[in-house]
Amino acid sequence: MAYVGNVPARSFISFERQVFTIVNSQTAYTLSHSVTNENDIRLVVNNIVQEPGSGKAYTASGTTLTLSAALTNGTDEMYCVFLGRAIGTVNAPAGSVGTSQLASEAVTDAKVASSIITGQTAETTIATDDLILLSDTSASGALKKMTRANFVSGVGGTNTPSFYSQMSANQSYSSSGAIVKVQFDTELWDTDSDYDHSTNYRFTPSEAGKYFVHGIVYSATFANASMAGGAVYIKKNGGNYQGSAGNNSHNTPDFQAVGIPFGIAVDMNGSSDYIECFVQLTFSSGTCNIQHDNNGKASYFGAYKLIGV
Repeated sequence: MAYVGNVPARSFISFERQVFTIVNSQTAYTLSHSVTNENDIRLVVNNIVQEPGSGKAYTASGTTLTLSAALTNGTDEMYCVFLGRAIGTVNAPAGSVGTSQLASEAVTDAKVASSIITGQTAETTIATDDLILLSDTSASGALKKMTRANFVSGVGGTNTPSFYSQMSANQSYSSSGAIVKVQFDTELWDTDSDYDHSTNYRFTPSEAGKYFVHGIVYSATFANASMAGGAVYIKKNGGNYQGSAGNNSHNTPDFQAVGIPFGIAVDMNGSSDYIECFVQLTFSSGTCNIQHDNNGKASYFGAYKLIGV
């Protein structure tokens, strides 16, 4: 038949039920809802519907249910259905919904038990095509997924920014004992464009962290020069941070090369700090150069960010 207004919500109707705990030698039980008489309920004992009325199986009035004979706990079972308390709802009864009734992605995070993840044994290996589920503690435990490649790419970070530079030609060194900045003007790489190879010859990392600074400076004397030794200084923000010395006293008629390697760790505050490479050579006569390449032994200057410190 037709209705005026909304159609009544009666897709799912059930009658309220009460299950009793049997007590030996007891014939009176309390109902969870008041009734007019025994005809307002259907009593079932051991899966058999009982006949209501005086002199029959049971009577009921108010919230009192009276049996004509006592039952035995552990042997008998009893429940009643309230015939006057039909429960109408547009929701399906509990346990009646199957997988086919669920829409795709209809189950929200709140409906997923946390034990699904926390109760599982941790995996020791991950296959290439595996998906990894993460529980986001900042978003009420929302589950997120990522591929193995996404997960591995973010583990441990990277050793960048980093750079590696050399000299394109020899650099003249004319005054014994002078502290001179080495002009490493050729980049082999510079991951974040943080090394100035054309003006100041300095590394200004765009990220704060601890950096390993390394390299070697070759120097050479000519024309009967007598070199007493030399030192390399890595200066942070224009001040001496740490030096690496390579003493080598000699007196030769033509040519002598001295290589001074260095390797130190420097704590940098990002774009507010910078480092530069300086050399100090001591010789008594003749001339001296900073060598860009000494028979395949090139001077170089580099740095990279340390991870996990």
